[in-house]
Amino acid sequence: MEAEVAALAASGATTLVGLMVSDAWAQGRERLVRFFGRGDGEDSAEEELRASREELVAACEAGDEEAAADIEAGWRQRLRRVLRADPEAAAELRSLLAELDPEPERQSTASVHNSISGGVQHGPVFQGHSFSGITFHGSGTVPPERGAGGARAE
Repeated sequence: MEAEVAALAASGATTLVGLMVSDAWAQGRERLVRFFGRGDGEDSAEEELRASREELVAACEAGDEEAAADIEAGWRQRLRRVLRADPEAAAELRSLLAELDPEPERQSTASVHNSISGGVQHGPVFQGHSFSGITFHGSGTVPPERGAGGARAE
């Protein structure tokens, strides 16, 4: 049960932080205020969400990934506390996430088939969706069947 609570809290925090810096924030803010305001009152929940959003926007503008990660971690802990205190909150949170998640298609089960054609590849080949931070380290030598300029030696 604890693993399920932790996974739901992590998913909720990720969605919440994503919403805070998106155009969908105005749409989701009221629902989140009601969700978090169940024990402490909506005014304190609304203030906490507003303050977190301001900090998050400032962190994103400054490129401060560590501060953004800290904000997300704080909301993950808060969600975990809410879910432990009120087991019925899990169903409400799941419903809320399904409604507000800005990227619901990221859990797609579509099948993809890739193939490489067009000859022999003398280096790495990557196929996929999103790549970043890739570094190629090669010997810089030309394969023996190729001459200068990449043309085949005959």
